[in-house]
Amino acid sequence: MKNFALEIFAVTNLFCIGICLGENELARGWNENINWVKLEEGEKLAQTSKQPMMLVIHKSWCGACKALKPQFALSKQIEELSTNFVMVNTLDDEEPKDPKFAPDGGYIPRILFRDPEGNILSDIFNIQGSDKYKYYYSDPVQIVAAMERCIEKMKSAPPSESGEL
Repeated sequence: MKNFALEIFAVTNLFCIGICLGENELARGWNENINWVKLEEGEKLAQTSKQPMMLVIHKSWCGACKALKPQFALSKQIEELSTNFVMVNTLDDEEPKDPKFAPDGGYIPRILFRDPEGNILSDIFNIQGSDKYKYYYSDPVQIVAAMERCIEKMKSAPPSESGEL
């Protein structure tokens, strides 16, 4: 019986180690299957890949962020559409300090879309949300709609004219 218990313990530990080592540490619960990168790397990657960036700004202590995170993580549509973007997930002190990242305030969570040149796409926002908090999303359906609009905009806009700000 002791050997059986030790074998179960060993297998369980190896399984946990495998999961932990394979985990995307930048996902932070926002979907392990998305290729998240840090902001600085994302800026370079967006420019070289000519893909837009989707920037999620959130805080560990924020109730609205905690509510959105599992919904975002479970959305297969967001996961599929994410391949069209450079995906950046900033947490707590990683939030960029430049005022351009808070076009209508510093509330959280905020999801901003940027063109490959780094311009905030001010016309890609939550059209189902508040006029006061344009970049606040409370539902994956709203995020998917914005992602789809951004993809369409990038397809139709000449590279030098894709930015709005």
